[in-house]
Amino acid sequence: MSSSTGQLFRIATWGESHGGGVGVVIDGCLPQLDLTEADIQKELDRRRPGQSDIVTPRKEADRCEILSGVFQGKTLGTPIAILVRNEDARPEAYSEMETTFRPSHADFTYQAKYGIRNWQGGGRASARETIGRVAAGVVARKVLEALHPGIDALAWVSRVHQIEAQVDVASVTREAIEANAVRCPDAATAEKMIVRIKEARSNGDSVGGLIECVVRNCPPGLGEPAFDKLEADLAKAMLSLPATKGFEIGSGFEGTKLTGLEHNDAFEMREGRTRTTTNRSGGIQGGISNGEDITFRVAFKPTATIASAQQTVTASGENTELAARGRHDPCVIPRAVPIVEAMVWLVLADHALRQRAQSRSSQANCAIQRQSDEGLLTAGRGGGGEQGAAFGLGDRGGGGGA
Repeated sequence: MSSSTGQLFRIATWGESHGGGVGVVIDGCLPQLDLTEADIQKELDRRRPGQSDIVTPRKEADRCEILSGVFQGKTLGTPIAILVRNEDARPEAYSEMETTFRPSHADFTYQAKYGIRNWQGGGRASARETIGRVAAGVVARKVLEALHPGIDALAWVSRVHQIEAQVDVASVTREAIEANAVRCPDAATAEKMIVRIKEARSNGDSVGGLIECVVRNCPPGLGEPAFDKLEADLAKAMLSLPATKGFEIGSGFEGTKLTGLEHNDAFEMREGRTRTTTNRSGGIQGGISNGEDITFRVAFKPTATIASAQQTVTASGENTELAARGRHDPCVIPRAVPIVEAMVWLVLADHALRQRAQSRSSQANCAIQRQSDEGLLTAGRGGGGEQGAAFGLGDRGGGGGA
């Protein structure tokens, strides 16, 4: 089931770039949460095409429709289905791709795996698939805010090509991030990034970059040992996004240049809580959140589909050249910012529900154990009684045994 993710908060996305539409089905949402199409639309507008002159000019309103799971503005606790219809599809612009593989795109690998592919705009490999993720991320955020008020996730562009911003992770704000088209809170650097993206487009080329993210007020205890470590699930979530090529958390690869004494985050008591004096761990230790800010970075490659002629082959095995037509982002990362945030919400919501279930199970087991202990004490005093009988601890001597 490669199109679904999550255990207790589970989603399944569907649709192709130039099909009738794209969407998502969400299962595991708590009931009685406020949810409207306007809530979802706000985030979809942040990732939609055509929003500025540095992204794809494809004109899509990306208007969402909630088909199920919500009644009178409240979630029902049943599956939520959300649809966004494709309105500006132009499959004729991709006719050359029917028989020709785009370099570094999914054309060849989909053909090799399935023996068939939707060549119109990339089909299932298109970034339009992420519409469902962003919509589901809104719902996941609602769940997290209900369970852990104050939690927040902010992502921003920290590098475009070789232009890097200087951003204070502790003080960065959403207002600063959204103040320009490239979504970089360093205003002076953002202008240079925009110029570089436009240069790439005018040259029939593309550029990549980095997105950085911070999660604030995450409670300690989210994540599981071994295979479901929180950073492992975050890494998988980010690397499942189109065009991603790398993930690092906390000190990341730079941490390998330090000694253990230099790298370790010392503990201290602060305002009645166990805190760390530094945060090279990036808010996660042993695969479990420690209550500090979760910080990570995601690398995005240059957009694969470009207007310049490139060497490639046809489906019949002939060498050829291809200069792609169609409408494409010269740099994907400005529109990827809300997608990264959405994936954070999805991962954390799933782990928060798992922790909640585990904690409740533990509390229930403790309650049963207390009742059992009380029953044993009552039986030990010779009372037997209803409570002892309830646990099969009544008088076992004599009588007609079973």
